Amino acid sequence: MFIEKIAIFIIFLGPLVFFHELGHFLFARLAGVKVEVFSIGFGPKLFKKKWGDTEYAFSLIPLGGYVKMFGDDPLSEVELTDEEKAVAFTHKTKWRKFWIIFGGPLANFILAYFIYFALVVSGENVPQARFGVIPENTRYYELGLRSGDILKNVNQSEILSFDDLNMVDSEVKKLTIERENKLISFDVDLIGIQFIQDFASFRGALRAPILSDNKGNSYIISKELTVDFNLSLEQLDSEKLNYVKVMPVSSDLSTMKKIEDIKYDASKVIEVKLSSDRPVMVQLIQKGFYPRDLFVESIVMGSPADQAKLARGNIIVNVNGKYIHNFEQLRTQVQMVKENESLKLKVLENGKEIEKTLIPKISEVDGQKVKTIGVYSGIVFLPLKMVESKAKSLIDGISSAWRRTVEGTEKTFLGFKKLITGEVGLKNIGGPLAIGKVASDSFGISLSMFFRLMAIISINLGMINLFPIPVLDGGHIVFLFLELVNGGPLSKKKVMIAQQLGMSMLFLLIFVALFNDISRLF
Repeated sequence: MFIEKIAIFIIFLGPLVFFHELGHFLFARLAGVKVEVFSIGFGPKLFKKKWGDTEYAFSLIPLGGYVKMFGDDPLSEVELTDEEKAVAFTHKTKWRKFWIIFGGPLANFILAYFIYFALVVSGENVPQARFGVIPENTRYYELGLRSGDILKNVNQSEILSFDDLNMVDSEVKKLTIERENKLISFDVDLIGIQFIQDFASFRGALRAPILSDNKGNSYIISKELTVDFNLSLEQLDSEKLNYVKVMPVSSDLSTMKKIEDIKYDASKVIEVKLSSDRPVMVQLIQKGFYPRDLFVESIVMGSPADQAKLARGNIIVNVNGKYIHNFEQLRTQVQMVKENESLKLKVLENGKEIEKTLIPKISEVDGQKVKTIGVYSGIVFLPLKMVESKAKSLIDGISSAWRRTVEGTEKTFLGFKKLITGEVGLKNIGGPLAIGKVASDSFGISLSMFFRLMAIISINLGMINLFPIPVLDGGHIVFLFLELVNGGPLSKKKVMIAQQLGMSMLFLLIFVALFNDISRLF
């Protein structure tokens, strides 16, 4: 698994680095500059081959690359011959040097454009921008948003998937969502970055409309005889209903691959009458129908649950005297128990309510200590819904790709501006570990998401390299303008001081990024 993630990271970062360095290389060759080394990666060379004047190499550390041009050291005191000056970087005109330097970032912007173009022309398959569970005590619930709402527009900008939120403005004034095939708009006053983070926290999977009775039999719940497999328990629970239809399920849910494959018997439908002023799930539980996530699917051998003799088919209904309506409430109650303190569970076993006592075990999960009891839920989640988007024509694809590239560049610039002005904290900076994680996650969702992320990171890479830091491309461009103002080359002392300052700034940025990466792990 770890090797797979490393491979995905290299596949993700490799093209970004290659095209950046290729931009420098092509403009250098067009300007008649001799290129000595073209390397993908830093450090010891794993592979190298010389063609013509250039040595091409793959190096050990795949976090960047470099193009070494002849005569590009401004601090060198070696005298060059007229023949060498003709192919030396430092002896080219400022205009040619500008394009050689700018060629790297430019290649990243061009790469982003062609990725977007390929996506919109071939058709994108991306996960729908859908809210997960929105707790009642949140601002978003008070605004009128509900679990399962589909986000359609933010400030009139169309949202197709979560990735489109990268383009959200700094202030969110209006949200449009889809609920039961109807569009609903909300006037809001939210900070863009905070909305993105909140939306991400609400993106958890929704529960499929599956219930169990006190004997462990499974049922599917619906408003009509035909089941809507896009409707979750959370959505049903938030509606004001006078009745629901409950139908027995004959499928083995533990081996089912797709929720649409569930077999249910509509001829044996049970119509459950409800009161529209009370939560649906509370009423169903009172009538003997429990959400499937309270069903115990399996027990970890030797765990507290195993020692307390919990068994598959039990339904957990009460924790320390509090009745629960979902598995998340069980998880929360377990974490609230003090170390070595006993936990009392009431479970339904063969239709009878039995009390079990156990002491949660402290385990380490993803680097954090959590309390566990060794129970696996029989929960069935709604699948992540994918939506396809495709350009209507070639012209539409060209304009759409251009618009996305421009918007991505503008939003990236605004993001860096907020970072510099302090509107956004340094904790938001991510390093190679953060990039590797999101690359792996996006690859697991769809290739469209993977390439969408590659495009936005390519724009970020191009923008970062234009920072006016001496060791970056932007710093070299600043040197060119200073030479114009100065009327000639800067003194070697000034160049050396600037490079040392630039290296310090770059190392500080790298340190912050790596520190944030490690902090997220621990």
